[in-house]
Amino acid sequence: MRYLLPAVAGAVVLLLLTLAGVRLLGAADDDGPRPDQARPGTVLLVPGYGGNRAGLSRLADRLRAEGRTATVLTLPGDGTGRLEEQADLLDSAARQAVTAGAPSVDVIGYSAGGVVTRLWVERHDGAEVARRVVSLGSPLHGTRLAGLGARFGGAQCPQACQELAPGSDLLDSIDGALPGGLPWLSIWTENDETVQPPDSARLDGAVNLPLQSICPAARTAHSELPTDPYVTALVLDALGAEPLSEPRTCPAV
Repeated sequence: MRYLLPAVAGAVVLLLLTLAGVRLLGAADDDGPRPDQARPGTVLLVPGYGGNRAGLSRLADRLRAEGRTATVLTLPGDGTGRLEEQADLLDSAARQAVTAGAPSVDVIGYSAGGVVTRLWVERHDGAEVARRVVSLGSPLHGTRLAGLGARFGGAQCPQACQELAPGSDLLDSIDGALPGGLPWLSIWTENDETVQPPDSARLDGAVNLPLQSICPAARTAHSELPTDPYVTALVLDALGAEPLSEPRTCPAV
């Protein structure tokens, strides 16, 4: 009996530690509250490398025609500086929209704008206020052009270019699963001449959609993603009040 009691006591201690560990793991896995999916709020559109707003402005007009409030961000400087500064700008715009009364924000990130959005989610707890995210042709794992620029371009490859090179410290820092409960649709075109390989846009935890998988006749180039009629229809549907689901058919346009 005197040998049995210590063994039982040890087993009880082990069980209690195990249960405590399970509770701690459960707390770590708890991603917290998320915005109401049935209440669309303000849409923020994040331009790509260089900060050109033209294509996204046309997409914003379509969103406004659907009754949404939509704002295209103006990136700091010339849009080629540190992506963290751009994520700071996105965070400021998102928090201001919520403070002004929006229930949440939806974010559309085009090209490098999708990387900025992923950085915002990672470093600014963006999932607290983001209802949904759509990224368009975003080099979430880098692009060979930036890699070549970082290696041989010198001053012709500024900070954002270097950060978009495959294997950069910045990209490695966001190479993980999305927070639970954040719907994200990542769309890319197989005809992308800028983001190579095109499936660099693939994101763990997102709905990943090569455009040609449902619209095989699409000849959309990278620069045409924000204005392509198929992509626009997919974006409007993804940011609606219905739950985000993987598109199965090419939209009628």
